[in-house]
Amino acid sequence: MEPFTASSVQVKKRNSVKDFISVSGPLHVSHLLIVTNTQVGPYLRIMRTPKGPTLTFRIHSYSLCQDILSSVKKQLNADKMYKHAPLIVLNNFTSDENHMKLMATMFQNMFPTINVTKVSLSDIKRVVMINYNTTSKLIDFRHYGIRVVPIGVSKGVKKILQSKVPNLARFQDVSEFLTKPGMLSESEVEDDPNSHVTLPQTLSSRGNIAQSKSSVRLFELGPRMTLQLIKIEEGLMDGEVMFHELVHKTEEEKRAIQKRIAQRKRLKEERKRTQEQNKKRKEQLKEEHKKKSLAGMHKKQKVEADAIMKKHGNDAQSEAVDDDVQYYREEVGEEPQPEMFDPNNAQVKFRPPKLPMKRKSPYGKKDNAGNKKFKRGNQDGDKKNKGGKKFGGSKKVLGSKIRKKSQRN
Repeated sequence: MEPFTASSVQVKKRNSVKDFISVSGPLHVSHLLIVTNTQVGPYLRIMRTPKGPTLTFRIHSYSLCQDILSSVKKQLNADKMYKHAPLIVLNNFTSDENHMKLMATMFQNMFPTINVTKVSLSDIKRVVMINYNTTSKLIDFRHYGIRVVPIGVSKGVKKILQSKVPNLARFQDVSEFLTKPGMLSESEVEDDPNSHVTLPQTLSSRGNIAQSKSSVRLFELGPRMTLQLIKIEEGLMDGEVMFHELVHKTEEEKRAIQKRIAQRKRLKEERKRTQEQNKKRKEQLKEEHKKKSLAGMHKKQKVEADAIMKKHGNDAQSEAVDDDVQYYREEVGEEPQPEMFDPNNAQVKFRPPKLPMKRKSPYGKKDNAGNKKFKRGNQDGDKKNKGGKKFGGSKKVLGSKIRKKSQRN
């Protein structure tokens, strides 16, 4: 099929037919050929993208390209022949049956069309021949390379035309090499007169000049296959069976199959519609979540900005308080009270200064004569002295506590 093939496509085990159908459009692939091997035998499927039909062939026998080229005695380099598309020749595809017309059209469309008025003979290097046997219903597939050889040229002249230096050690003169009867081409005797043509154009090969006679020769490139058409399906392996060689169904069975296929298509469309709705709903939820996330991010940024502004405001307020404290020190000449310039309280609460407590007299109540009576201990006659330390008691005098507290204040 070269050069119009997707040779750069890499095939992996996890790939399916849907993967190749999805990329067939961008790669401009018109046909897919799938070879499968089953317990019955190998099969070949030819599909027209993107909507079918699909032709299934059973491969009765085949030979690979490598097997055919290795069996040839004189192997030729055929790499340059694959730079141009081959010719397609169909034989015995003249039946009026629908499956025969469809099969012939499928084979023709697999290869590019050739404009006879503009084609160059130098670009025609290969030919694909497909023959249909009407009795056995088998299809023979052959692939050949084309060579054009000039007629009536001796073997020595042909070597000179092919830029091959001959060995002249056995000859006395060059004319003897060119005119010797034994040096005629061995293939001229084998050539069929039906293969002789008059060239309308000059070919790139040596000795093939316009309006001269040349012989057309074919050498097989492979592969070689013998096929049998089994069935034709609508679509890509999932449609209605249009033709089957082995199974024949009644009209009722055909209608039942059509009904089942229509129901399957309807369910497929419903699933597709449901998937689209779910996709839209998920996208909508995703968009709402995105909006909420953005709103939360803006709110968080605003809160952080307010916290930063508040922090800067407190710093400025503390700086102002420090300035007020310094001003108070300079003007009054003494340290201010801590609560006067408290930055945490907007209104400073007034706290009156603590006054020293009056010292209580150690004397008790006055007696009947008006004299103060001093407490020396327990009036009940308790031997344990509960008076102050000054008078032999174990406790300290209350006045010392009051004095120390007033000094602290």
